[in-house]
Amino acid sequence: MADLDTGITDLIRRLSDDSKRLVTDEVRLAKIEAKDSLSRATRGVLWLAIAFGVSVVMLVAITIFLVTLIGRTVNGHMWVGALVTGALELGLGSYLIKRGLAAITEPSYSLEASRLALADTANWASSPR
Repeated sequence: MADLDTGITDLIRRLSDDSKRLVTDEVRLAKIEAKDSLSRATRGVLWLAIAFGVSVVMLVAITIFLVTLIGRTVNGHMWVGALVTGALELGLGSYLIKRGLAAITEPSYSLEASRLALADTANWASSPR
């Protein structure tokens, strides 16, 4: 139950103290969350780097395997295997580049919808009542 004899200055002082404590707690919480997010992001980047390294080694091994397989199939002419494998990888690379460029240039529907909603809000706010 609140003390009825409490003055306005005392109430303002309490409110000020509570506000300072709340701001301090919020800043502390933000620092903890930022540190946690940074450590999670660092772990994720580390795993991505390891996955990238393993993938490069795997792709080199597959390339050597394909060159050897095709070369042995054509009577030991490894240069044919290297050319065919290079052509296959070049075609796959160009296909992936085209898909990537198409994904980048694709319009963002959520951004466009947000722009339209913002324009509607601005029109509504500026219209006379």
